[in-house]
Amino acid sequence: MATTEALNPSQFPLLTNLTAARSSSPNPQEEMDKVIILVNAEAQASGQMSRLSPVTEKMVIALKNAVPKSLVVEVTGTASLWSKIESAKTSQNNLIWCPLTIQLPNWVSFPGKKVYQACRDIEERRAWVAHTLHYKTSQGDSSFGDLWLPITVTSKGLEYGEVIGEGMIPNAYSQPISLERESLKSLHRLAAQLMDNLQAPSSVYLLQFRLAHREVVFDRLWPFPAAPAIASLRSQQTDLYAAYWNCLRRQATLDHSLAI
Repeated sequence: MATTEALNPSQFPLLTNLTAARSSSPNPQEEMDKVIILVNAEAQASGQMSRLSPVTEKMVIALKNAVPKSLVVEVTGTASLWSKIESAKTSQNNLIWCPLTIQLPNWVSFPGKKVYQACRDIEERRAWVAHTLHYKTSQGDSSFGDLWLPITVTSKGLEYGEVIGEGMIPNAYSQPISLERESLKSLHRLAAQLMDNLQAPSSVYLLQFRLAHREVVFDRLWPFPAAPAIASLRSQQTDLYAAYWNCLRRQATLDHSLAI
């Protein structure tokens, strides 16, 4: 069962603004013209996006299923976004960016941009966790984390999902994974401090980690429901892609209301 931790609103101005804007905000379906799902895919010579991997395809389908049918959804590979033609074509207003990759062009502007940039610098995040929070961290490319904690940032605080684990087969994820009480408390404490430091906007995050003799070892933070989140589609837990869409929709509504 997911747990929610109350936050100090002064530490999260985006969440405070989000709560204040809800009552007066227009229906996002009436204001947003297009939903752009960004994936890590190569562009073919024809200009078309290359075929997605099976895991990415599952992620895209899950996210598209959460978007209202009244909205236009476009799935775009980040490789094609680098071209000036694509840049000009997608520079219009009334877009909801829904990244499913951490590799984004710098010109793409959306509420989570700074968090994505911070999460992309894996070594810097590990150094901060080690030196400031005194948690052990992964070293280089060895001993990757095989566990993930879903974190949903909402106007009410942080909601922690059940831990996701990876089996012996790559990309075979399961949920829930049971942790001992002390390990779970340590994990939630790490997550809260990370979110606080990043001033993370409303979204769904995955904290990747492993356990070493019951001790949490931090690996990295994903600022979107990455591949392990597909486990939530097969369990009785919260659909993390539906939760992701709800967060992005509300954030887009907030941005629109603040701009007018």
